[in-house]
Amino acid sequence: MAIARIKLTSVSRNAASDVAKQITDIAKNIGIKYKGPIPLPTRHMVIATRKTPCGDGSDTYDHWEMRVHKWLVEIDGSDQALRQVMHIPVPDTVKIEIELS
Repeated sequence: MAIARIKLTSVSRNAASDVAKQITDIAKNIGIKYKGPIPLPTRHMVIATRKTPCGDGSDTYDHWEMRVHKWLVEIDGSDQALRQVMHIPVPDTVKIEIELS
């Protein structure tokens, strides 16, 4: 049987974990094997910019940070489960990658 590896990526931790919970709930209701949700390492992107645009004055900086959260869920690739996963309402902030193996 095929295994569907579902990778969720989002800047909002709550949005990604809610979608992962919905996927695991589908797997529980159907009664198929699943693993996860497994949190993958969070990517931290930090950008330091100067506060003054002209460069005069003291060297003061603003630090902007964006965190990218990733979750991994593996389920058995049954047709019924994948159809239900495709009908989950996904927010615009969450990116889903489904890989069948």
